[in-house]
Amino acid sequence: MEIKHRMIVFDAADIDAESAFWGAFLDGRVEEWGSTWRAVWVDGGWALGVQLAPNHVPPDWPDGTPAQQIHLDLYFEGLAAHDAAHERAINLGARLLKPAEDRAAARGVQVYADPAGHPFCLCWVPEPDV
Repeated sequence: MEIKHRMIVFDAADIDAESAFWGAFLDGRVEEWGSTWRAVWVDGGWALGVQLAPNHVPPDWPDGTPAQQIHLDLYFEGLAAHDAAHERAINLGARLLKPAEDRAAARGVQVYADPAGHPFCLCWVPEPDV
């Protein structure tokens, strides 16, 4: 069996806003597939799908209902790279849900919501030794 594409799909009531956010944040290309589907292509391969779900209810992370179903962890080397990603996400319409507990730590995470309310994490790890 050969899988041709691997795709994570987010449901959203506003598929144009959702796909535009992820397309811009991931430096991808949004492709419209009819009125109910958008695909975000990144580097010609990995893709994120956005499917129309008019009654979509965003998860209320971390303790609410409905509970989180899936999320992305995106890693950056060093706090400066993470901070640049934070600014980019916020400027594109993300909301900060949970700030890092210790921004001075070598590794950390902050939790955000995309425009449709799906949680995702921007994480930082130490920069590699050169």
